[in-house]
Amino acid sequence: MVTSTPYPTHPGVPPGGPLRHAHWWQRRWVRYGALITLLALSGLVILALVREQTGTEGFLVGLGLAVLPVPLLVAAFRWLDRVEPGPWRNLLFAFSWGACAAALIAIVANSFATRWIATATADPAGADTWGATVIAPVVEESAKAAAILLLFLFRRREFTGILDGVVIAGVTATGFAFTENILYLGTAFGTDQLAGHSGIASVTAATFFVRVVMSPFAHPLFTVLTGIGFGVAALAGERQRLRRALLPPAGLLLAMGMHAFWNGSATFGDYGFFAVYGGFMVPAFGLLTWLVIWTRQRELRTVREELPAYVVAGWLAPAEPFALGSMRARRLAREYAGHHLGRPAARTVAQYEAYATSLAFLRHRARRGRARADFALREGELLRELWHRRETARPALEYAARVTAPPVPVTMPPVYGWAPAHGPSAPHPAHPAYNPYRS
Repeated sequence: MVTSTPYPTHPGVPPGGPLRHAHWWQRRWVRYGALITLLALSGLVILALVREQTGTEGFLVGLGLAVLPVPLLVAAFRWLDRVEPGPWRNLLFAFSWGACAAALIAIVANSFATRWIATATADPAGADTWGATVIAPVVEESAKAAAILLLFLFRRREFTGILDGVVIAGVTATGFAFTENILYLGTAFGTDQLAGHSGIASVTAATFFVRVVMSPFAHPLFTVLTGIGFGVAALAGERQRLRRALLPPAGLLLAMGMHAFWNGSATFGDYGFFAVYGGFMVPAFGLLTWLVIWTRQRELRTVREELPAYVVAGWLAPAEPFALGSMRARRLAREYAGHHLGRPAARTVAQYEAYATSLAFLRHRARRGRARADFALREGELLRELWHRRETARPALEYAARVTAPPVPVTMPPVYGWAPAHGPSAPHPAHPAYNPYRS
């Protein structure tokens, strides 16, 4: 078990070691090339399948309507990830996997399974019901979970907790819903063209209202349960193998169950959909929203509690733990650097904030006995990154700490008809970095 020392080494040459020469199949350009090729081929195939089912005009209409909620959902998940923002390449991979690979797997597998059930039972209507309530949740949630699993295995340093799982799962599901909405909206438009319907009474308008206006969060909500399972597993120590092995499948099963319940709501009577939506989906969405916001606040508290050890060792300035543990102070620091030194300085401060947060989480895991074998190497890497950016980031963070430090209340003694010639001086406020009352 790897644990951290009480106080890190004073700035100097952080620990490190020689890198092994990677085999050709382990080189970054080979892996990236293979992944991009796989996603591109999946995208071309899914594009052809959707266009075949909707027609060119239906595809364009579906594409134009389906893209509307995507920026809002991605921005919402990116906002949740502001404490320790992951790299954009992970989010791009997650969205592409959901929109291309997962959607392709779902279309092919769902169609095959539904046809097989219809042939075996000679009941096409029953096969559609089984396909929607049983087959689709299992296939679609498994396909989306594959992206989370890949990032959990191959981007382990960037997958450190619950919020990482939530963000990756949500963006993956957003990509999947995007492709699915193109198919549904394009098909609805084709139906209206054949029937001569238009306007609010059209099938396209009804489909848009249900899928884009009422429930754009449905697929992300399902898959977030899988992401939470992986996120909790990421918090487990290396010796907690049972926990790491069982929690992701448990989250996946919950996602499948919620998905099946949602898809089956149409079979619960005329008002079954609205009952499930109002009585189950909206409360579940509110509960999960509260959970991820509470988790983000807890992460900020972890930053404030862990970084003072690096102040003692001389790596950080005294004001930095407080500033780095406040989203408002972080924003002010970036704005201050950008106003005085330009946009590159603001990006440098943002990078400094991200590295410092990763360092705090790394030390937190080590103190709890959950650090990996490369703890010392990773700590050294993060300290080097901070040290290279300190001249730009420190003044901005110190300014932000001064601006956002809460005032210390001063209680004056009661006056009974007289007062001393020189009243007592106000107590000097404690340094904001060590204020225990800042939320």
